[in-house]
Amino acid sequence: MIRRVHVENGWVKGLPAADPRITSYKGIPFAAPPVGENRWRAPQPCADWQGDLEAYAFSPIPMQAPISADPNNLYDREWHVDKEIPMSEDCLYLNVWAPADGRTGMPVFVWYFGGGLQVGYSAEMEFDGERLARRGIVVVTVNYRVNAFGFLCHPEITAENPDAPANFGFLDQQAATRWVKRNIAAFGGDPNNITIGGQSAGGMSVSAQMTCPGNQGLFQRAIIQSGAFQPPYPADFGLTHDFASAQKTGEKFFEFLGVKTLREARAIDSVTLRDKMLAWEGIHGWAKSFGEVVDGVFSLRNSQQWFLQEDRVRVPVLLGCTDSEFKACPPAGNAQQLRAFAEKAYGPDAGKFLALFPQNADEAAIREKGAVSSIDFACRCAAIVNQRSASPVPLYAYVFSADIPGWDHPGTFHSVDLWFFFETLAKCWRPFTGKHYDLARQMCDYWANFIKTGDPNGLDSHGHSLPHWDKAEADHPVRMNFADTARPEDCPPDELTAFLLAHADL
Repeated sequence: MIRRVHVENGWVKGLPAADPRITSYKGIPFAAPPVGENRWRAPQPCADWQGDLEAYAFSPIPMQAPISADPNNLYDREWHVDKEIPMSEDCLYLNVWAPADGRTGMPVFVWYFGGGLQVGYSAEMEFDGERLARRGIVVVTVNYRVNAFGFLCHPEITAENPDAPANFGFLDQQAATRWVKRNIAAFGGDPNNITIGGQSAGGMSVSAQMTCPGNQGLFQRAIIQSGAFQPPYPADFGLTHDFASAQKTGEKFFEFLGVKTLREARAIDSVTLRDKMLAWEGIHGWAKSFGEVVDGVFSLRNSQQWFLQEDRVRVPVLLGCTDSEFKACPPAGNAQQLRAFAEKAYGPDAGKFLALFPQNADEAAIREKGAVSSIDFACRCAAIVNQRSASPVPLYAYVFSADIPGWDHPGTFHSVDLWFFFETLAKCWRPFTGKHYDLARQMCDYWANFIKTGDPNGLDSHGHSLPHWDKAEADHPVRMNFADTARPEDCPPDELTAFLLAHADL
């Protein structure tokens, strides 16, 4: 069994996973520590090491809000259970799960975690790559800088390095994926068969990587889970910033820190900087202060509308969401506000829009009649744009609507599908039963097929054909619904969705 491999900086030793036919390698550095002079810089080359790097444990997680491990909080209860988990600014490490039998040329899956670009880490228990690795895939999970450590802008940072002035968290992901391309053959992976994937802000990160001009040829497929935010209604989600305003925010943050120069800001210890950032959050709203920046270098456009960019990295895409997340509604609380919104947004077609709502609609009626899934809407938009493209690519859409057990009756909450396609239900506290394990195995089979070939269709773990998953197309809107089992379904737009699609800026 292969437990020791050589990468560009030295030898790495791994350990048997729960299944000894898989080797796990945890905490491999892919860049120099982003500390001191490397804070708010693009990731720098990693130094060589002597002897064997014992890749036996996860690295510290990126600097972020302390883990509360509060059992009354859904997400803490679900997987943020260890308030003592090590945290450090020195966090640029990745983890690999690979079959240990010596085979070569295996497809590769590179995973970016979610958390609003503010929190999260690759050591979360649901991201265990062993089950995908059992299917002949080399799985890589990546740490990257988040919040102010990963997405702060400032004029002095720009002056110091205009070729990489922002989006350091995205640059970390890019550097890790480039490391994978250079080194993954040592683990049995095919450097020319890489799929990148992520969920929530990780899905947003996949979109960002697809729109970066420097990523052509870096990966061959993309999976976007709960991370495509084409708004059904004209709105600003506050997730993407223009460069000028982001730099002004950085100047204000330096004032809040009580520093005048970049050198002084870099001298602040990481815990103090983290705590000051969290105090700044209370004033300004952290998720709106530090996020994706259209900097003209890594990011040329808002990545949330990746499918509008003909010059993006054009690869097959699998995307979808849970059926209860990210519901958008008109920004109105009564009939008068609804009319004002309609007239501003839709002009002469305002009457057609208002006819879809009850007369004198109150807030409850507006929310009931106007609710549209932002991500499902984005899937429809992507299918429309893709079909009229000069070079369309395969696009597969899904929705996750399984019954989720537990005393908290959570529904299909944001992120719950992570347990399923990673097939890690056994790590969860919830009383999952046989049907849930069957569904997880089925989802993992579909994801594995897509990672291997760019098409989710094929055989399941028993060697039987999976229910056929059609490509999503504008004149044939279909998706796979993962409920008690996978079932394909037609999705002709209702009147409201049809109206919104007709008025989308596509």
